[in-house]
Amino acid sequence: MGASRPYAIVGAGPAGMSLARAFQARDLPFVVLERHADIGGIWNPAHPGTPIYRSAHFISSRSQSGYLGFPMPESYPDYPSAAQILDYHRAFVAAYDLERHVRFETGVERAEPDGEGWRLQLDGGETLEAAGVICATGTNWDPIVPEWPGEFDGEIRHAVTYSDPSEFAGRRVLVVGAGNSGCDIACDAAANADAAFISLRRGYHFVPKHIFGVPADVFAESGPKLPMWLTQRVFGLMLRLLVGDLSRLGLPRPDHRIFETHPILNDQLLHHLRHGDIAVRGDLESLDGDAVIFADGRRERVDLVILATGYRHSLPYLPEDAVDWKGSRPQLYLNLFSRREPGLMALGLMETDGGAYRLFDQMAHVIACHAADRLRAPDKAARLEAIKLEMPDLSGGVRYLASERHGNYVQHDAYLKELARLRRRMDWPDLSLQELRLSPAA
Repeated sequence: MGASRPYAIVGAGPAGMSLARAFQARDLPFVVLERHADIGGIWNPAHPGTPIYRSAHFISSRSQSGYLGFPMPESYPDYPSAAQILDYHRAFVAAYDLERHVRFETGVERAEPDGEGWRLQLDGGETLEAAGVICATGTNWDPIVPEWPGEFDGEIRHAVTYSDPSEFAGRRVLVVGAGNSGCDIACDAAANADAAFISLRRGYHFVPKHIFGVPADVFAESGPKLPMWLTQRVFGLMLRLLVGDLSRLGLPRPDHRIFETHPILNDQLLHHLRHGDIAVRGDLESLDGDAVIFADGRRERVDLVILATGYRHSLPYLPEDAVDWKGSRPQLYLNLFSRREPGLMALGLMETDGGAYRLFDQMAHVIACHAADRLRAPDKAARLEAIKLEMPDLSGGVRYLASERHGNYVQHDAYLKELARLRRRMDWPDLSLQELRLSPAA
């Protein structure tokens, strides 16, 4: 397997840096390849193509979101801003002396297995031979741009191009899509545009960012662990008591139970709806000159349409058959290991209902354990080849909507249990905080 070759971690965003710490802790040979000139991934507004906008904040709370052994500063608010998250990443990288492993302004054009490992063609013309490839390039770089019949006199662009509320001044704005980013951007439009509308295909459950005075995820973590069916009933009832009947505001009733879609944590949109700053419209059906037509036949004059319609989880530098796909979602064992190519792994190509960075650390630990086996105990490493053909249920009893977004969605607690099961089967240790020691240079 080319024991002298390093592992190639592609991307120096949050997932890539979690991997760097895990590989450094085990003295594994590795290099991080980053196409931009700095760390931070999507949280760095200097990176071309980042979807981060000025008003963006974390949707999981400070106390539930930090890397293991490296909590976010207590001076941060409950829901840190994008700028604070970038500062936190810089502090994390400096504390563990991780930047020395990163090759900046080094993109990967092509990565292919070569019999001994992997051969990477870099965008500067150089070839890198690696023991394996770990894709940590993120999920929010390749926007999905739907099309509609008709002609439009105004401007249509994806939310990835949006950065500042001043863009809405003096305009009539329609935001298409009601994910967390779509709702944030709709709130910016409500406060700054001459007129603002949001288009939804279906109804959603809106979770307040604070429940009884504490962040929603802190409240959920501190409560009793109930069976999922009961959790859905109890939390659904609680939401009706806390936010009321949202159909009064023009929002369609959800066609699914709570947690069966990615949760929307947003209080501000409901505030703007209650004050008439924005109006709800149904599914967009066609374009008509200076206006758009909705599925119910309603016509609304707008001059700017922002598409908060999501992203493909693209891996353009890999051969198409290197992983299985479900739509634009790669289908990996535990969202970590390719079932087709030994030595091909990924981190962060998934969505979940809990804080990501702590989960990244647990996932990076498992990847590093397998990477160490491949270099030092190949007979043990071979055991994973049979295991990773399995299709474990990571839903935790939740019936997720059959949408593209949920093609590799996992329930947080169910996923952690399956990771623990894999560690036992492979005789890997649990992740310990002692392992995540600070760099001597810190």
